[in-house]
Amino acid sequence: MSALFRSSVITGSGRCIPTNIVTNQEFLGHDFYDASGKKLENFNEVIIRKFQQITGIQERRYADSNQVASDLGFLAAQEAIKNADIDPETLDYIIVAHNFGDVKDDNRRVDMMPPLASRIKHKLQIANPYTVAYDLPFGCPGWLQGLIQAHYYLQSGDAKRILVIGTETLSRVTDPHDRDSMIYSDGAGAVILEAQETDAKVGVISHLTVSDTLQQAFWLNSSPSYNQELSRQDLYIKMDGRKIYEYALTTVPALIKDCITKAGLTLSDIDKVLIHQANEKMDEAMLERVFKLYGQDQIPEGIMPMTINSLGNNSVATLPVLFDLVTRGEMEGQQLQAGTNVIFASVGAGMNANALVYKMP
Repeated sequence: MSALFRSSVITGSGRCIPTNIVTNQEFLGHDFYDASGKKLENFNEVIIRKFQQITGIQERRYADSNQVASDLGFLAAQEAIKNADIDPETLDYIIVAHNFGDVKDDNRRVDMMPPLASRIKHKLQIANPYTVAYDLPFGCPGWLQGLIQAHYYLQSGDAKRILVIGTETLSRVTDPHDRDSMIYSDGAGAVILEAQETDAKVGVISHLTVSDTLQQAFWLNSSPSYNQELSRQDLYIKMDGRKIYEYALTTVPALIKDCITKAGLTLSDIDKVLIHQANEKMDEAMLERVFKLYGQDQIPEGIMPMTINSLGNNSVATLPVLFDLVTRGEMEGQQLQAGTNVIFASVGAGMNANALVYKMP
């Protein structure tokens, strides 16, 4: 009789993509400044055209004015629970990745108490006190890190079923006078991760995480508006785009390769690459670097599905939303079948980066 494996398997997924579509043209009336407070000289048409060429973003989604991140996370969680066909009272943990808490449309202060996980558990009306709910702020890689933590719980035997959510309303913390504000968007995604006895190892196969903080800690941070006339007390998400780009291209491809090796696989075994949707050109460059690390130049068509063109960068929500779209067959030409090897990867504030190899059951 062959030994059984204790596998960590995604049994359900869900998403909440806001219905408010914001196109690049809606930024034509903005006054953009640089970090020194000097107004940018180029016409907005030129700024927006260059922005789209670099990032690939044509439009993004913003939450309704009466919604906050926990609302979006709740809706995504509902879908994941329904998709997995489980009783939410049987959840051992609810892990919620985010970075700014519930930021209201009319009062843009960070609100993180009670934790968003507690708010979502309340909205789900889960009475079980042993459903432990907690938050995980870890930059954009937060949802993937939550999946890694959930995997640890399942492998230890401490838990059997965990809800992992990524939710964010970045539109509420962007500086309207910073052209980088066009990158960010809102959304939420969620999965149910369960422990299953399987004949072969499936689900989470390997994972790796790095945190670099010596010089990199504040490349993404909260700082005042570039418009010097606005209050210095109000803080917005800011980033050193060039340094982050260089860090991502140096760190993520090597991390992906090491994670694939740790799984006992090689690049030819990987069927799909799901990378955090931060910047189209950056993601494409990272994928090219991965293939070059294996001495390959030919990248299979469709190996890296993209959502950033229409959804923008919604931080911790990008990976679970992307996974949900692909697994439900709602992205043209994309599907995940049994035995498919997927690698997830993300990079963001910290600076943090992570990767995870997942074999579809």
